[in-house]
Amino acid sequence: MSVLPRVAASFAAQSLMQTLGAEMISAADGRCTIAAPILPGSRQQHGFGHAGLTFAIGDSAAGYAALSVMPEDREVLTVEMKINLLAPARGERLVAEGRVVKAGRRLVIVSAQVFAEEDGRRTAVALLQGTMMPV
Repeated sequence: MSVLPRVAASFAAQSLMQTLGAEMISAADGRCTIAAPILPGSRQQHGFGHAGLTFAIGDSAAGYAALSVMPEDREVLTVEMKINLLAPARGERLVAEGRVVKAGRRLVIVSAQVFAEEDGRRTAVALLQGTMMPV
């Protein structure tokens, strides 16, 4: 799996992703995968991964998918992002798979699916859809 160097550099500059222990697995050609452990500090009151963790890595995976199709001199910002929580985030880690739905000059429509991994099984826990703006 490859990661474009400028996408990797942008990801490395995100202190929140470092705080969450997230790692970028791949990013190229309108797709990006980010994984993060469900740490004790990122759980909600029932012991599941917090929706904030789910949203953060889903938003970042979608954003870096968008960045992977941008010209070298551009970056992206999230304009809006919607999340549907599908199931409790139960497991060892979350994996967000972002993709570009449609790239335009002014707006990039993106989506991401987030999965919880537990004992070698994957469960879909969230679906995100949003809009990125080149800057």
